[in-house]
Amino acid sequence: MRPKRFLSLPVLAVLLLMMFVYYTTIFVFIDGSFDLQSSNGTFNAAIFTILASFSVFSFFVCVLSDPGHVPSSYVPDVEGQGSAKDNAERKKCDKCYGYKPPRTHHCRVCKKCVLKMDHHCLWINNCVGYWNYKAFFVFTSYATLASIHSMILFICSVFLMDIGSSSKMFYPVWISVACVACVTLYVFFSRNCGVCSEVMYGTMAIGLTTTLLTLFGWHVYLTLHNMTTIEYYEGKRAKWLAMKSGQSYRHPFNISPYKNITSVLGPNILKWLCPTAVSHLKEGVSFPTLRDSS
Repeated sequence: MRPKRFLSLPVLAVLLLMMFVYYTTIFVFIDGSFDLQSSNGTFNAAIFTILASFSVFSFFVCVLSDPGHVPSSYVPDVEGQGSAKDNAERKKCDKCYGYKPPRTHHCRVCKKCVLKMDHHCLWINNCVGYWNYKAFFVFTSYATLASIHSMILFICSVFLMDIGSSSKMFYPVWISVACVACVTLYVFFSRNCGVCSEVMYGTMAIGLTTTLLTLFGWHVYLTLHNMTTIEYYEGKRAKWLAMKSGQSYRHPFNISPYKNITSVLGPNILKWLCPTAVSHLKEGVSFPTLRDSS
C-alpha cells in the first residue's frame, strides 16, 4: 500500500519540519513583525501559505506516485540475428530477470527496475523515476522559494523587533518546537535568552535554504542536460574513457535545452509548476537521442 510510505521516520521528519517552518514563519515572524491583521502581514502570510501548500501537495505526489516500472510485455526491438540479440540479452536485469529499457536501473531498496531512475530518495521513501521526477523537481522549486521567503521574513523580524520584546516574540517558537518534538536544546536556550533563539533558528534557516538551493540547482542542471543523477556519474566515467582513447563524449539524450526541459515539465508552460500534469509522458521505454535529431 502506497500510504504506508508515510510510516517512515525520514518522511515524518520532513512533514514535521514543514509544520515547524510554517508555524514559526506565520505566527512568529510575520505576526511579530507586521501583524497578521495588517496589509503587509496578510500579503506575506498569503504568499507563504500558497508556497507551503504547493510544497506539501508536491511532496505527497512524490511519496505516493509510482516512479515507473517496466511493463511485463516489454521486449527490446531487435532485428536480425547475432550481435543485436546478444546486446539485448546483456540488457536483462540480473535480479528481476526481465529486459531493461534504456535509462532503466534496478533499485536495491524498492527491489525492482525503475524507468529512467534518478535515485532512491530516503526523504520520500520512494524512488525518483520517470513518472514522479517532475513532481520531485516541482517540490524542490516550491520548497526552495518558501525557504527563501521564510529566511527573508526572519531577517526582517530580527531588524524590526526591539530588544525588550524579543523574548516575548519568541515564546511561540518554544511551543511549536515542543509540539513537533524537534530540537529539545532549542527549547531550553530560548527560555533563557531571546538571542539564542534567533541564532539557532537563523542557523537552521540558512542551512535549510542552502541545502534546498543546492538541490534545486543540481536538478535544474540535470534537466537542462536531460540526464539523471545516475547518468551524470556514468557520463563522467564514459567521458574519461573517451578522453583516454582520444575521442569525445556527449550525453546521447541531451538534444537541446528547450526540448530537454519540455521532456520533463511538458510543452505547456502554464502547467510546468503543476506536479500532476504529466499527460506528455509516454511509456518511458524509449527516448529521442542525438542520433535521431541529426
